Amino acid sequence: MNPVTGLIDDLRPYQLEIGRAVLASVRGGRGLTFTVEIARQGGKNELSACLEARLLNEFVAEPLNIIKCAPTFEPQAMISMRRLRGLLDAMGYAGDYAIESGHIVRLHQARVVFLSAEPSASVVGNTAHLLLEVDEAQDVAIEKFDRDFRPMAAAMNATTVLYGTPWRDTDLLSTVGRRNLELEAADGVKRHFRYDWQAVAEHNPAYRAYVEGERLRLGENHPAFRSQYALLPAAGGGGFFTDEQLIMMLGDHPRQRSPRPGAAYVGGLDFGGEGKSAGDSTVLTIAEVSEASLPLRKRGIEGDLITPPTDGNPVGTARGIRVVQHYAWSGLPFSLLLPKIVDITRGWGLRRLAADATGLGGPLCASLKQSLGHRIVPFVFTQASKSDLGFNLLAAAGTGRLHLYKPDNSPECLVCRTELENAAADYRPNRAVNFYVDPAKGHDDYVMSLALVVEAANRYEPRAAVGIPLK
Repeated sequence: MNPVTGLIDDLRPYQLEIGRAVLASVRGGRGLTFTVEIARQGGKNELSACLEARLLNEFVAEPLNIIKCAPTFEPQAMISMRRLRGLLDAMGYAGDYAIESGHIVRLHQARVVFLSAEPSASVVGNTAHLLLEVDEAQDVAIEKFDRDFRPMAAAMNATTVLYGTPWRDTDLLSTVGRRNLELEAADGVKRHFRYDWQAVAEHNPAYRAYVEGERLRLGENHPAFRSQYALLPAAGGGGFFTDEQLIMMLGDHPRQRSPRPGAAYVGGLDFGGEGKSAGDSTVLTIAEVSEASLPLRKRGIEGDLITPPTDGNPVGTARGIRVVQHYAWSGLPFSLLLPKIVDITRGWGLRRLAADATGLGGPLCASLKQSLGHRIVPFVFTQASKSDLGFNLLAAAGTGRLHLYKPDNSPECLVCRTELENAAADYRPNRAVNFYVDPAKGHDDYVMSLALVVEAANRYEPRAAVGIPLK
């Protein structure tokens, strides 16, 4: 690749289309705003660095700025800065450019200024003469962009580019993207560019293989897959689970009252309140974990179900989790509850028991650990850890490896299924999720216990047999 003229021309076709549109707007002083959605690892950061390097080279003798902001300075803005420096080095500019104040790359007179778009970041006073770029725009607050960054482009009518993958319908990227589509319909000028994983895969077979593996691992309705690869908002409907995920969790195995010989079991324990006034329940979910891998179902590009091959090579594998029993207690004093949990854990031979260790759950888990040792996996709910827990639950539900016992009309079965159907989700900035049941519709004890049993299954690794060499 020619280090200067080839920076744009040698990109992939979809990157080339975007790059040429942005450069035309910059050179013509048109001040257009573009939204760019490219599936994860599809080359949006490569494109951004190429545009910056090309413009630095083109306007090297003029004191003009490019502004590049990201949701955080470290690591996101700094990663972009290092990428630009690496590209300039490859172009033969090593030693010619300077780093100023730790966040500015200057090539003679032209500069790229890297800034944080965190709500508290002080950025007022900077001017974007050529280009204003927003990386991971879905995670930048609209208020911050409108107040502090958009005005930077005003003095020179600079072109603006928002990069990212959609997360919520109301985020900055999605909001500006919808506006761009309206403008396109009015004047025919393309402003919104969208290339999902299938578009990227047309030019990269290895990428196709990787993403198809992610679809198997997560399920195509998983928020991460929807957002980062399919370029769809994370929420597919009003609830936490899609209808398809709820259906996929329906099992045809009977509820068990005791363990099967040779089977491996784990548990998930969500503590409720204590005493007669307690409104929620303590729920213990028991699940059998398959020692062998189970075939995963795969959906074709058009959504059709592909049957795993019969030649012994399934399209994907993962450990199965079969819920076989529920225990629930309401208002029981913890002094009586803990011995019951210890007896159940020992009776089922649970390999791992993931238990809510938040608040009062901390000392309760510590007490259980005294009796059960390493089998107890304390889990402290924070915003981040609960989000991870929810995503893992969705992955297990959406890939067909989590199954509930078939309906038996028991109170536990009915309440569990009702809670799953009523589970809701709030998708937060920075790709986090909070899942819960609206108190007006009931509790979420069974949902949390189910999420914890998935956590226990993920933490459990069968011990490999160790042989003693014979002399």
